[in-house]
Amino acid sequence: MHIYYSDLAAFNSICTVSIFVEMDFDAVAKYSVLHAKPSGLTLQYGTAGFRTKAENLDHVMYRMGLLAVLRSKQTKSTIGVMVTASHNPEEDNGVKLVDPLGEMLAPSWEEYATCLTNAEEQEIQTILSDVCQKEAVSLHQDAFIVIGRDTRPSSKKLSQAVIDGVSVLGGQYHDYGLVTTPQLHYMVCCWNTQEHYEKATVEAYYQKLAKAFVELTKQAFSPGDSHRSLKVDCANGIGALKLQEMECHLPRELLIQMYNNGTKGKLNHLCGADFVKVHQKPPQGIEVKPNERCCSFDGDADRIVYFYNDAAGHFHLLDGDKIATLISTFLKELLSKVGQTLTMAVVQTAYANGSSTRYLEETMKVPVHCVKTGVKHLHQKAQEFDIGVYFEANGHGTVLFSKAAVEKIRHLAKEEKDNQKREAAKMLENTIDLINQTVGDAISDLLVIEAILALKGFTVHHWDAMYTDLPNRQLKIKVADRRVIDTADAERRVVAPPGLQEKIDGLVKKYKLSRAFVRPSGTEDVVRVYAEADTQENADTLAH
Repeated sequence: MHIYYSDLAAFNSICTVSIFVEMDFDAVAKYSVLHAKPSGLTLQYGTAGFRTKAENLDHVMYRMGLLAVLRSKQTKSTIGVMVTASHNPEEDNGVKLVDPLGEMLAPSWEEYATCLTNAEEQEIQTILSDVCQKEAVSLHQDAFIVIGRDTRPSSKKLSQAVIDGVSVLGGQYHDYGLVTTPQLHYMVCCWNTQEHYEKATVEAYYQKLAKAFVELTKQAFSPGDSHRSLKVDCANGIGALKLQEMECHLPRELLIQMYNNGTKGKLNHLCGADFVKVHQKPPQGIEVKPNERCCSFDGDADRIVYFYNDAAGHFHLLDGDKIATLISTFLKELLSKVGQTLTMAVVQTAYANGSSTRYLEETMKVPVHCVKTGVKHLHQKAQEFDIGVYFEANGHGTVLFSKAAVEKIRHLAKEEKDNQKREAAKMLENTIDLINQTVGDAISDLLVIEAILALKGFTVHHWDAMYTDLPNRQLKIKVADRRVIDTADAERRVVAPPGLQEKIDGLVKKYKLSRAFVRPSGTEDVVRVYAEADTQENADTLAH
């Protein structure tokens, strides 16, 4: 028998009823009341998920628990939910969902997340129903969610709201408790792929990274060597706890001294990668002696920047551009020893210092690609190459290796007859194992950097001297409506309002080695200004 519906709304309502016979919407509604939305609050899911004051997030967490279950059923995979707000002040918090391979949530599901978060109580049923229909979600499919949180006082309670959302839709979950954001991304990938990944435990993560580090550096560290000392500013965040757990797995030759470890100061307050990058000075709570190697994590340990003071007491920052250059130079050298023609590129944003781009392209002969600001754009572009190195200037980044490249390198490390080529392939293999390819990871990146510096016999000064950054200045200008400005060419050129780009071009011509751009912020009503030039005075004048 065929039934023809002339009224689509009637058909949809029948679908909705059949979905919620299985979904038990009464329970969803009952718990929604316990996690009520503050009136008038509107939030947008961005690159870093949702972020706002912790007291406004209870309903968001509950609803992201619901959405994570639907995403898990749709992908037939484990999905992650991370409760954190990274480099934000302690009173803020946030949440983001992690897709099956440890990557960021798919764009269409970001829209569902925004829609569900901003819905009134009575609209939740319809929105969940719509997602099920559009995405062909089978409610008979099992769902499994892994949850992690940072050290903010609000994180535990907000994690419980996520668990409520997962449980009410019958999802199973594993709560990892306190983990760095990159560790949760890694765990999600472990649950969904056994390929070259160990068990989905934090201990297995430490063991894998430590084994790769020891293997990679065995030629650099000899018994009886003096310690390679490194001071680490942990931003009073989760990185301190996790680096401490990692430390016992590392060789004695690498001596890590932790500062801002959360025992006294507030999270991200006058410390952390963002503070050091923006203010161009050492964090509070750490004494920096001349030419001492120091680094800073951000609050959830997915960013890292290095810094030092020279003999004259001048501060030097080694940010994401310097890190990308060090790593890509090392990889290029190994590739040439192995004699493989694998494609390799560095992916940057418009914020990358012009000197780093010139050094990579002209000196190292490594192709550089520029994309829009935001980690998801860098990650996506890096996937197009056998080896894709990406770092934002703020210190968030990693290296991606294609499946074909990994197989080729592992085969050479085992089968290559030429000793020199085989050793270079083994070093590449250990580098692959040392890198968290799911997302930027401060602990993993720290070990990669320390290994390269030890193998090259570089001091922090040697590394810094690879090229000299052009002086630059960043400003943010409060505006009534940031959407008035529209950009193209990876945000380096303004296309609206008319005439603005011509004015910028006219100013840029007045200064040597200069460039400048403006772009609307992705999260707040400000316009960001970037300028660089031959001197700091000129960069400042151009920016203003």
